[in-house]
Amino acid sequence: MINGHPIWVVLLIGLGVFAAAFVDSIGGGGGIISVPVYLLAGIPTHFALGTNKLSSGIGTAASTIRYLKKGYVDWSLALPSVGLAIGGAYLGTTLQLMADERILKYVLLLVLPLAAGLLLRKKSLPETKGELLHWKRRLFVWGPSFVIGIYDGFYGPGTGTFLLLSYCLLGKLDVRTASGNVKLVNFSSNMGALVTSLSAGKVLIGVGAIAACFSIAGHYLGAGLAIKNGTRIVRPVILAVISLLLLRVVIELIS
Repeated sequence: MINGHPIWVVLLIGLGVFAAAFVDSIGGGGGIISVPVYLLAGIPTHFALGTNKLSSGIGTAASTIRYLKKGYVDWSLALPSVGLAIGGAYLGTTLQLMADERILKYVLLLVLPLAAGLLLRKKSLPETKGELLHWKRRLFVWGPSFVIGIYDGFYGPGTGTFLLLSYCLLGKLDVRTASGNVKLVNFSSNMGALVTSLSAGKVLIGVGAIAACFSIAGHYLGAGLAIKNGTRIVRPVILAVISLLLLRVVIELIS
């Protein structure tokens, strides 16, 4: 038994987390898969969210390091993005306490199909950095980092996907550098959330540590595919994540 759960259940969680990490390392949105996996295993919601931060945070480190080693992080854009995303997440969490979450879900019903349509119109995401004035690139990378950070704190699922689309389509970054920057932002926000969950005692350390091993493997393999294949694999994964998120929002609204 590990944290009160049979080993076979923990291993099944690990397999689900591996799949989530694989998807997350390529196009973001892994939480759409991993959080339900923890819940289906009978783990209470707050512990599921906290334990997921442990496994996903450690796993994200693996893909982040792989992008760093390849030089696919623009530090001048990434470091301010981290601060803005964390600040936005704090604001989003504060707003969540005052507003009805259903409002955002109705907005997502409009935004998600538009995002999918925009992606379908683009035959591919950029393989090379586009021409853009420096101040405009900073605006179109830092601005979405803050705004999507607010979304992350308010609701959360698909944050990495929205960041990747913004960096590529607005900031004109190539898909590999955009992915590297997104991983650094996600890793930072995951660590912040993990510290909060640990301090509240809402993390199953044993389950999370084993799941983290599966997460590392998923992130490492997925990042390798994304670096090698670029938009050929990133674009369809993003479309799949948007579809899953749209389905989740619809189910939550009608339930």
